[in-house]
Amino acid sequence: MFKINDILNEAKKKQKTIVFPEVSFSDRTIEAVKILQKNKICKVLLVGDASAMIIRDKCFEKFDIVNPITFPAREKLVKTLYEKRKDKGLTLEQADELEKDPYYFATLLVECGYADGMVAGAECSTASTIRPALQIIKAKNKKEPISSFMLLAGKNKFLKDKPLFIADCSVMENPSAEELAIIASQSVESAKMFNIEPKVSFLSYSSKGSAKSAYVEKMQNAFQLFKKKEKNIICDGELQFDASLVKEVAAHKCPNSPLKGDANVLIFPDLQSANICYKAIQYVGGLNAYGPILQGLKKPVNDLSRGCSVDEIVVVSAITALQSSISQP
Repeated sequence: MFKINDILNEAKKKQKTIVFPEVSFSDRTIEAVKILQKNKICKVLLVGDASAMIIRDKCFEKFDIVNPITFPAREKLVKTLYEKRKDKGLTLEQADELEKDPYYFATLLVECGYADGMVAGAECSTASTIRPALQIIKAKNKKEPISSFMLLAGKNKFLKDKPLFIADCSVMENPSAEELAIIASQSVESAKMFNIEPKVSFLSYSSKGSAKSAYVEKMQNAFQLFKKKEKNIICDGELQFDASLVKEVAAHKCPNSPLKGDANVLIFPDLQSANICYKAIQYVGGLNAYGPILQGLKKPVNDLSRGCSVDEIVVVSAITALQSSISQP
């Protein structure tokens, strides 16, 4: 049985350092880091001006706080940023200025080993959070895209205790069939991180050829590419949403599907449909949405929805700690 508390407990065992660049201007992040520190879910590193933050809230006296301007190894961070971006035209003077940005600074702390992972996005767009990660940390495999998934979990009469992994909901706007197959493989590895047996469905408005179009063909091709590579993973495609998740519908629309209406990893045709769907499930279906969680980076940097709750920040931080344990054993 899947339980969010299991994620928190596993993170406690790892005691990874997670950096938070938004705490000086995000009330939700302040409440989240208080919970994380009190319950020892992870080691918390905050970005900001310590004096100003302590004046605002005495609780900050108990936290480790680093300032981009006064950080002892600032020169190393600036040089790292310059080396990463000089081929794109970034000058040393520009790197010196960009290092002061809290998102770039926090990302550099992860890249240079001062933190194990970063969580941000409660107060900014996804682009502001992940752009520094794409530029500095970069992909594990240059031939594979960076993607993301949302973890949907909670009390729901229909799903019961089953979590859903929805990909890609925040990075790849219109992935090709080849890219979708890679995103599915990345999502499988993410599901396994939670000790979940992945069952993958490639979604469409068509089920097993009930409609014909280039959109349907893309999902059919993605499924075939994935199936050829991941021979031991239960999967099917192309399938409609209901045929993927409702056993009675699956029995009618695709009786020979190995998923039998029990998919838990849902691969969407594009970012637009995935993003709309996860928010509909979250707000209308009453589930909690954790993420977006990035996949394919060398080191973990994770985004938050600007509508996130304090609880969601806590859980994403714990997931980041688990990812860090895999990428940095």
